[in-house]
Amino acid sequence: MNANTDNKDNIATPTHTPQRQAFCEVVESRRSVRRFTDTPIPDDVLSDCLRLAMLAPNSSNLQPWEFYVIDNVDSRKRAVKNCMNQNAAKTSARLIAVVARTDVWHDHAQQVLREFPDTPVPKKVKDYYNKVVALDFLRGPANIVSVAKWGATQVVRRVKGPIKSPYYTFEDTKNWATNNTSLAAGNLMLALRAHGFDSCPMGGFDEPAMKRLLELGDDHHIVMMIGAGERADNGIYNTQFRFEQNQFVHYV
Repeated sequence: MNANTDNKDNIATPTHTPQRQAFCEVVESRRSVRRFTDTPIPDDVLSDCLRLAMLAPNSSNLQPWEFYVIDNVDSRKRAVKNCMNQNAAKTSARLIAVVARTDVWHDHAQQVLREFPDTPVPKKVKDYYNKVVALDFLRGPANIVSVAKWGATQVVRRVKGPIKSPYYTFEDTKNWATNNTSLAAGNLMLALRAHGFDSCPMGGFDEPAMKRLLELGDDHHIVMMIGAGERADNGIYNTQFRFEQNQFVHYV
C-alpha cells in the first residue's frame, strides 16, 4: 500500500470516519481549566498547536489574526494582573493573547497572490483579490466610499437579488476580524487538548492595559486571553453541562 492510498484511507467520508472517536474524545474532554500544574508546555508542542490554529477556516484566506505568547517574566506578571489575577492566568504554563487585526486585509490579499500555490495565478483569483476584496473593505475619507457601496448594494438587491453585504464601517471590519480570529482560537484550544494540555479562554481582562503592555495599536483587538497548561486535580470548578440541543437548533 503506497502513501497516497494510506492518506486516502485516512480521509473521512460519510461512510468511513476513522478519526471520529478521537475527535469526539478531544472535544468532549476539553474543559475550561482554571488551575494548572507546573508541567511546562514544550516549545515544539506549542508551535504545533499554533500551526493547527492557523489552519482554521477564515474569510478569503486573509488570516487577520496574531498570537502573542507572553513568556517574559516581567511582562507575564503584568499580564496576569491585567487578567484580574485569575487562577487560569496565574497558574498557566503559557499565556497567550489572541489578537484580531483590522488593518491587514490589503497586505494579506497581496501576500495571497504572491504565495498562491498554483502558477500562473488564475485571472479570476487576481481579480478577486485586487478588485473584489478592495471593494469589500474600502470605506474612503469620511466613509464616502461606504455611502456609495450602500447605494449600489441596494440597487443590486432590487434588480438581481441577494448580494453579500460589504463592510461599511469600522465596526463591520472589526466584527469580520474578530469572528475569523475566534475560529483560530477554537482550533488552538482543541489542539492543546489533543496534545494532552488544557486551556481557559478569558474575556475578563483589561484590554487597554493589555494593549499597552503588548504595544498594540488601534487596529489590534484582543479577542481573548488564553491560559494553557496541564490541568491540575482541582483545575475544573464545576460539572460540565449544556442546555438541551433542541433549544438552539432550528430546522426551517
